[in-house]
Amino acid sequence: MSAKNIHVIYGTDDGACAEAALKLFNKLKPADGDDFANDIIDGNADNAEHAHEISHETIQALQTLPFFGGSKVVWLKRATFMASDRTSDAERAKLGVESIKETLSAGIGDDCIFILSATGIDKRRSFYKWAKDHATIKEYNKLDTSKDGWQKQVGLMVQTHARELNLSFTSDAMELFVTLAGEDTRQIKVEINKLDLFLGKDRRTIEINDIRQMVPLSRAGIVFEVGRALQRRDGVRALELIDQQLDRGESAIGILRASLIPTIRNLFMAQVAGENIKLNLQNYNAFSDALNRLPEMERAWLPQKKAGGVNAYPLFLAAKDAQAFPFSALKKSMESCLQADHSLVSSGLDHRMVLHRLVVELMSSAKQRRR
Repeated sequence: MSAKNIHVIYGTDDGACAEAALKLFNKLKPADGDDFANDIIDGNADNAEHAHEISHETIQALQTLPFFGGSKVVWLKRATFMASDRTSDAERAKLGVESIKETLSAGIGDDCIFILSATGIDKRRSFYKWAKDHATIKEYNKLDTSKDGWQKQVGLMVQTHARELNLSFTSDAMELFVTLAGEDTRQIKVEINKLDLFLGKDRRTIEINDIRQMVPLSRAGIVFEVGRALQRRDGVRALELIDQQLDRGESAIGILRASLIPTIRNLFMAQVAGENIKLNLQNYNAFSDALNRLPEMERAWLPQKKAGGVNAYPLFLAAKDAQAFPFSALKKSMESCLQADHSLVSSGLDHRMVLHRLVVELMSSAKQRRR
C-alpha cells in the first residue's frame, strides 16, 4: 500500500473536484482493461444508513478482483458523508468510513487503485489523519469572496476556460460575468459554454449585452448591476433593474440598502479619500497601500475588513467613476439616501417614485458620459 494507489480529492469547489477526479480516473484506469472491471460508486448518501451501505459497497469493490484479472480502479465518487453535518456525524456513517479506512490500512494490493472524491472531509477524524500519511491528497476550495481581490482570481480562471474555446471578453463583460457567475468552477464553465454556443463560430468576443442576455441575474448579481449602472452614469439601466426587482416583489428598502446606499457611499468615500493623498487608480495594490498608510483618525471612517485594515476594493472600483460626480452632489445624495430610507420606512410615498427620484438626482449631477 502506498500513496501511489490511494487518491483523495475533496473541497468546497464541487466542479473543480469533479473535473480533477474524472481526469485522474481516466488517466489511471487500465488502458487495455474492460470498463466493467472498474467500479464507480455513487457517494451521494440520502442518510446515515445509506452512507453505511455505500461504504460497504466500496469495501466489496476494493476486495473483489477483476473478472478477467489485471488491475482495476475503484472510484467512490462525490461522497457526501465525510464532512461534519447531520449525516456525516451519525454513528452509522462514521462506522462506514472507519471500515473503509481499515480496509485500506490492511492493504488493497498494487493492482488496485482507489480514488475518493468528496464534497468535504472532517480533518479532525481518523480517516483524514490516516490519509495524510498514506494517500495523495488534493484540495479544491472555492475562493473566499469576502477577501479583497477575489474577482481578479476568478477573472483569471474565466480567461483560462474562455481561451480553451478561443473566446475573449471585453473588460465590461468580464467584470459583469465574474460577479454573476461567482466563484463556482462548475457554474463558470456552464455559463461560458452557453456563451460559446450563443456566439457561434463567426463572433468570438463576448460583450456586455451577451452577458445580460445569456447569464441569469442572481439577487446578488442584480444588486451589483444596479450599483454598477449608477457608477457608470447609466441611469436608464439602473431604473430598468430597479423596476424589474420591484415588479418581482423585492422590497424598495432592500434595494435601497443593498445597492443604492453602498454605491453612493463608496463614490463619496473614494472622492474624499483622494482629496488629501494621491491615489493610484490603475493599480489596486498601490491604491490599497496608500489608504492603509493614512493616519488612523483619517482611515477609521473608511470601510474596514474583519481582519483589520481598510476594505479598499469597493473604493478602488468606485474611485475612477467618482471623478465624474461633483463632491457637493455626492454629499447631497448621501443626505438624500437618509431621507429616502426614512420615507420608505415611515411615509406613504410611492416606493417606486422614491427610488427613481434618488437615481435621477444623482444622474443629473454627473458629467455626461462619453460614448
